Amino acid sequence: MARKQEDAPPAGSPAWMSTFSDLMNLLFCFFVLLFSMSTIDEAKLNEIIASMNSTFSVFSGGATSIGDGILISNGVSQLNELSEYINSTGRTAESESDAVSFEEYDQEPAGIQEMIDELEQANLQSNEELAELISEAVSESNMADQIDVSFSAQYVLLTMKGALLFDSGSAELKEECFDVLDRVGVILERYAEGEVEIDGHTDNVPMHSARYADNEELSSARALSVFYYLIQNTNLSPSSLKHSGMGERVPVADNSTAEGRSRNRRVEIRIYNQN
Repeated sequence: MARKQEDAPPAGSPAWMSTFSDLMNLLFCFFVLLFSMSTIDEAKLNEIIASMNSTFSVFSGGATSIGDGILISNGVSQLNELSEYINSTGRTAESESDAVSFEEYDQEPAGIQEMIDELEQANLQSNEELAELISEAVSESNMADQIDVSFSAQYVLLTMKGALLFDSGSAELKEECFDVLDRVGVILERYAEGEVEIDGHTDNVPMHSARYADNEELSSARALSVFYYLIQNTNLSPSSLKHSGMGERVPVADNSTAEGRSRNRRVEIRIYNQN
């Protein structure tokens, strides 16, 4: 009887070998990718280091990021040189630039001061001319004995006696002062081109009433009364007027005498130079 023919082996590679080949290809691609990512373009790296060094002074004290430098390659052992490292980085550049700027500033103090002096002198001359015009207007209005006119580089000052405007301990304007305030309002309309400030002042005699607790409140109320009168009876803009109470804090005479206390009880109107 003839022997049965055995089955022939299947053609091609075993199935496991295909899987293994795919795995090897994937591993190869993975390592190639890692290698390509780890490749450093030395020229580009040097450009980056040079750029950072010029901008932030990085590495100026430590040479390179690979060699022996302060706090770069020796690590914790160089922490005791931290101050040297800080001085070798951006702070050195900042301090040097600050020193240069101060040196440049110190080289020109005379020129700056000269400009300030010239401006102050110009303002002083301008306010002197304005004070002369206002003094003439005050004299023409027969108020020379009621209003004092003075000036500085910052403002022209009109000073009115408190007794002319108010009764003792009161912030209500007297009727006999209305004519004076009307004329002051005309002067302000004509000559006050800048800011106008109204300040109330008292002597140092303590006071207390049902309406005002002390001299601070009384002086503020008096300045406010003049402010309201000028707003209501002139064309002055409220935005250009300020008012404040100074109490007894800015005396112009000795409070130990009756005459001195009378001078300290006053209302001042400052016409500021608009320059």
